[in-house]
Amino acid sequence: MSQTQPFLSLSTLFATGRAPNHPIAFDAQGELHWQQFSAQVAALCQRLNREPAKKVALCCLDSYHFAVGFFALCYSQKALILPGNYQPSALAELSSEFDLLLCDHKIAQSTSLPHLLLESESMESASYVFKPLDVENLTLTLFTSGSSGVPKAIAKTIKQLDIEIEILQRLFDAQLTNCRIESTVSHQHIYGLLFRLLWPLCAGRAFARYNLEYPEQLIAHAGEKVALISSPALLKRLGQEHQTGAFAAIFSSGGPLSFQAAHDAQQLFTQWPIEVFGSTETGGIAYRQQVCEHQPWTLFPGVEVMLNEERCLRLRSPHIDPHHWYQTADECELLGERQFILKGRTDRVIKIEEKRVSLVEVEKRLEQLTWISESAVIPMQENDRLVLVAALVLNQTGKRQIEDIGKGKFWLQLRAELRQWLEPIAIPRRYRLVEHIPLNSQGKRLNNEIEMLFQSN
Repeated sequence: MSQTQPFLSLSTLFATGRAPNHPIAFDAQGELHWQQFSAQVAALCQRLNREPAKKVALCCLDSYHFAVGFFALCYSQKALILPGNYQPSALAELSSEFDLLLCDHKIAQSTSLPHLLLESESMESASYVFKPLDVENLTLTLFTSGSSGVPKAIAKTIKQLDIEIEILQRLFDAQLTNCRIESTVSHQHIYGLLFRLLWPLCAGRAFARYNLEYPEQLIAHAGEKVALISSPALLKRLGQEHQTGAFAAIFSSGGPLSFQAAHDAQQLFTQWPIEVFGSTETGGIAYRQQVCEHQPWTLFPGVEVMLNEERCLRLRSPHIDPHHWYQTADECELLGERQFILKGRTDRVIKIEEKRVSLVEVEKRLEQLTWISESAVIPMQENDRLVLVAALVLNQTGKRQIEDIGKGKFWLQLRAELRQWLEPIAIPRRYRLVEHIPLNSQGKRLNNEIEMLFQSN
């Protein structure tokens, strides 16, 4: 990019437009430019206008395809559904929420749901008069792990995203002048959607079509005009790297980054990661750079907070609802009006390598198997990594199955069944068979006794 691009809102991006040769996205084969991007959005919009479907789920592994689909759905005034899990059975379970799946080739290969294939190479260019988007009346629905074990729908307006993107631009634009965006996180969740795709588009920064997956790839793709959108899941694995590179900026979200991991990133890439604290429900709440241990979080502009009786954060935010308070399950200590220390979550939705996992859902998936009458799933630390373990009570069918095929094959079969529903990170690593789940006199689970089942070896 030869010069700084004007910042355009989601509302005005297509109505104003960019220069025809302005780069939008890139991969190893080269760049895709504004002229091609806007023409493909127009072509897809015309295809979607012929579709009777009102609610469309967008599922793409390629971030460029996702961007084409996102804006085409907005301009064709479809209700935009963003599943958080692309596994075939998970999409099938969610199918009552949408009428059509708009997806790229890899997703299309694994689904039997009604779908429209989104492949930029096969799209015909089309002309289209883009007007400003009516962002207040355009909605999208994201799905995240709920406390009931069922994916929880989070509805947002495009206006709310626009407000948050403007805040990000105001806070961090100076560090990202003429930068390209590389990422290790998916666009299917709110953090990746904003940071690796929508904000770059509004700010005129080209983004990578595909994720970086390994620490050595970060080194190879580092550059003084490259910003990295990442998460603790990958950044905490940098300690073993010896080569160095430089990024213009590093963003991390999905969970708190340890001070050691922040220090390792700074040593390797010359930048302290900018951590962003928030959730699908709340959007961004606060940010920090851990230049010292126990660095407090600073609230985003416009975000107001207070604590409830359990010392959990309540907030009011312009990118949620400026008139009502939202209660979180995040225990905090306030330091003045604009800073706080985060203590941890108090509910049963946890984060493992920055993916939200509902322990209730994992138990539900175990107990829907024909062999299991009851389960208890807990997180445990194993070799500096958080994993799930499960105590299981087998029914008679399960006991017969183990006798017939043996424990080894049984565990393989169980994991294969779970893979139909759960992402790999949510599948328990270890199991123990018990006659009953340990309970106290009030009928509450004794998690310490469950943990002891796994500490013997």
